[in-house]
Amino acid sequence: MNIDGQAWRTIGLEPDGRSVWVIDQTQLPHQFRTLSLSTCTQAAEAISTMVVRGAPLIGVTGAYGLMLALQDDPADAALSAAFDQLNATRPTAVNLRWALERVRDRVRPLPPEQRSAAAREEAGLIAEEDVAMCAAIGDHGLEIFKRLAAARSPERKDKPFNVLTHCNAGWLATVDWGTALAPIYKAHRAGLNIHVWVDETRPRNQGASLTAYELEREGVPHTVIVDNAGGHLMQHGEVDAVIVGTDRTTRRGDVCNKIGTYLKALAAHDNGVPFYVALPASTIDWSLDDGVAEIPIEARSAEEVTHIQGRGTDGVITCVQLTPDGVEGFNPAFDVTPSRLVTGLITERGVAEASENGLKGLYAHA
Repeated sequence: MNIDGQAWRTIGLEPDGRSVWVIDQTQLPHQFRTLSLSTCTQAAEAISTMVVRGAPLIGVTGAYGLMLALQDDPADAALSAAFDQLNATRPTAVNLRWALERVRDRVRPLPPEQRSAAAREEAGLIAEEDVAMCAAIGDHGLEIFKRLAAARSPERKDKPFNVLTHCNAGWLATVDWGTALAPIYKAHRAGLNIHVWVDETRPRNQGASLTAYELEREGVPHTVIVDNAGGHLMQHGEVDAVIVGTDRTTRRGDVCNKIGTYLKALAAHDNGVPFYVALPASTIDWSLDDGVAEIPIEARSAEEVTHIQGRGTDGVITCVQLTPDGVEGFNPAFDVTPSRLVTGLITERGVAEASENGLKGLYAHA
């Protein structure tokens, strides 16, 4: 995607083929810089500190992390240790374990001297597949947006098609295109008069910082709103559709996404606003049924709630405390939206009803 007119992905091999560069998302939107990862531990730290984030990108980073580990030590014990180290970094997103298992299963039958090269190849395949899946999600979502825009009342036909999104499910959360933002980019490039309501998405403000950053670079009209404004906008007919991503989706269509997604789904349901979730196949956890009961919810540092990072009037990026001294914070990173609140699941294979039958209609092998 575009940064100041230059096409970028979020991750790639360095010219030496033995290390990996990533965009440091903790510095956005005020500074753009890349970091080079040359060890498995550095890859694990990049995931856990959210230098990279977003379920698909976490998976690709983990896959390359195994490559980095095998370059240092290709033995079975080192492979197992690296797998466990990377897998423990973010417990909610299923893509991480899926990608790690795929690389591990590819290299384990091979002699040690062939393992790092095979891991490099497999990680590269996962990355390219992610780009293709996200582009396909964008195509299917575009058709939904076109249909919804055409079905609006005559008095709204000439107004922008307003989409609300929560958190960041754009190209910064994947290798390229994104999941929930891919249909928005496709719609904008196709000439649809589209406007995006961007939830700030506390506590890490990934909407206000990352989604707004992406949309600005692409030239997509958008407005940042506080998280609690979405319901008000829906009540007044200012939202035509909601689209979000997901870090894990159960086989019956429950979706786990950034904290606050459930409240948006409730507001959309109450106001008759379509609520779509965009996801690649790698985000489906076929082993789980009840998302509320079974999906592990990551609890992150309370400091993300009690403090906030921003740029001061002097141009210096700093962290400031929001709460009184001694106040405790609780920071669940995700919540689960039950399938009954989801209008449809937009996948790389098409749009499915949020149910086991709906998903299996697209993924018969499952």
